[in-house]
Amino acid sequence: MPLSEQEQRLLDEMERHLMHNDADVVHASRDGRALSYRNLVYGTVLVILGLGGLIAGVAVPLIVVGVIGFVVMLGGVILAVTPTRTATRDASTSPAAPRKTSTSFMDRMNDRWDRRQEGR
Repeated sequence: MPLSEQEQRLLDEMERHLMHNDADVVHASRDGRALSYRNLVYGTVLVILGLGGLIAGVAVPLIVVGVIGFVVMLGGVILAVTPTRTATRDASTSPAAPRKTSTSFMDRMNDRWDRRQEGR
């Protein structure tokens, strides 16, 4: 069922508001974590192999084969959707920046909220 004009305008307005105010939610890969193409390929291969094992476990009256196939499928899905940390600089040429561990989670969230409200 298509949206009415009013619903479409409201949806467009909500999308613009989300893009403007919550850009860090929309662009989730800003923190240096992104999906790896290699992990996606290996995960897909594992899912296909696990599916074959699951089907073989159903065809052959061995429950263990089906359970192993399911576990392989689950491992493939986890591997495929696990983000990897991308290196933003060469670790051998520059030392890692010290992290602030003394601030609490709520302090960091409050700082982020303040920066967002100031427009930075």
